[in-house]
Amino acid sequence: MSRDAQNCAKGRETMETSRRIGTLNVVQHAIAGSLRAVVVKSAHVVCVAAVSMLPLVAIAEAQSIDAARTAYIEGRFLETAELAESLGTSEGFALASRSVAVQAYYISGDDEKEALFERALALAQEAVRSDPDSPQAYIQLSHVMGRHGQTIGMLESASKGYADKIRDAVENALRLSPEMPEAHLSMGMWHSEVVSSLGSFMADMMFGADEDDAIEFYERALEGAPEEKIVPLEYAIGLLDLDDDDYREQARRLLQRAIELPVKDAYDDLIHQKAVETLAALDSLGD
Repeated sequence: MSRDAQNCAKGRETMETSRRIGTLNVVQHAIAGSLRAVVVKSAHVVCVAAVSMLPLVAIAEAQSIDAARTAYIEGRFLETAELAESLGTSEGFALASRSVAVQAYYISGDDEKEALFERALALAQEAVRSDPDSPQAYIQLSHVMGRHGQTIGMLESASKGYADKIRDAVENALRLSPEMPEAHLSMGMWHSEVVSSLGSFMADMMFGADEDDAIEFYERALEGAPEEKIVPLEYAIGLLDLDDDDYREQARRLLQRAIELPVKDAYDDLIHQKAVETLAALDSLGD
């Protein structure tokens, strides 16, 4: 073959190779483009799916807390605790703690109370950890310690430092929600219980507790939640703790008010029973 023919053949081979390479590049670019489109589309689908799941999660949580509240209204307090705790939220932990504390204080026998109060306290602490800006979490923490303290007595309560811890928890609730009736009631109970346990002088000197402050907080709670049976009941008990002679008639009127308010749920029914029993005990002292 002549040199010219050889050069011509090589030229054709080079052109054919370039054509194939060009075709391959086109195919590669097309594949890469398709893959990018698939990846982008898949990512979009994933994002859309994730976003669309958010309302479903919110709905599921709302349904769960509603189920827990329904159980509480119906008096299934330990079931309430299980449902509420499973949410893993501050609101859920607070409701679970409240339910266990109600079960311990009003319903369970002496052999069960301590374990239930320990569980209620742990749940209340978890409520605060989950949301340090929740006034309800702090109130529930104070509530558990207060009810536990009433159960175990003054000496053991003092050994646990409950007086300071309860006051601090209620003050945190009031800092976050100054007009919260439940916090006013809790602070009234704290003042009256410390004064009745230590006497006016020691209560003021050691903790800053005061009889007049107790009455002021009770009055604010009554003004803020006039339809709640627990408020006049605890106000009456607080007055009787302070001075059952001077405040007897006022306490009697408050107990009658508590009894006359309608029962809204199972917890209210427990409060109603306690109000009836307290009034009967008070009337028996006057006979």
